[in-house]
Amino acid sequence: MRKLAIVFMSLLVFGAASAQNADDYKAFIKERKAIQKLVKQERDEKVSKEVKKMAKKYAKEGWKVSVGALPIEKQLEKSFQMQYEFDIENGMPKYIKGEGKAISTSYDAAKMQAMADARVDLAGNIQTEVAAIIEERLANQELGKNEAVAVSNAIQVSKQYIVQSIGRVITVIECYREHKNKNYEVRVMIMYNGEMAYQTVKKSVKEELEKRGDELSKELDKLLGF
Repeated sequence: MRKLAIVFMSLLVFGAASAQNADDYKAFIKERKAIQKLVKQERDEKVSKEVKKMAKKYAKEGWKVSVGALPIEKQLEKSFQMQYEFDIENGMPKYIKGEGKAISTSYDAAKMQAMADARVDLAGNIQTEVAAIIEERLANQELGKNEAVAVSNAIQVSKQYIVQSIGRVITVIECYREHKNKNYEVRVMIMYNGEMAYQTVKKSVKEELEKRGDELSKELDKLLGF
């Protein structure tokens, strides 16, 4: 996923530079569409390889899906496609994932716990992914060392807030396997909108800075460019 992101960002930078020299807007749009096409081709190639590899692994480990659910290959295909999607305007991932597994005597109980674990994992991934974006944007600002540390600390304490603030998630993988003792093990993967995740972390950081009485909270929107 990181490799694809690097390819995407290099193409995006090239397109932006070309736009500055383009004679008209149509030329810029044509270049942007070409970039999107290349990114999609790269993504589809990686998805195809990953799906084949993971589908075999899941089958070998005994995972199966409930009656009426999408085949595991289709679920995996959807999950990889979403993981490789980026916002063409700012390079942010369109979706952030969370995964969870749980074992119980009933399918429903195992699924409920797996979903709870996936939300905690999602919160951690949001914290990591978005923190990197925020810190990168702030690195371009003239922040003092103390201000940078204050933002970093605020991000670190944001996980619980994120868990509580996560809204609607998309379940892209849901499968299970039965153990010899008749217990059910359920595995899920959920996705959350990247822009909503960014806003959630930004709000958490802002509130934490306000709680500490840090004047930086008043400048955060400006510093982050919106």
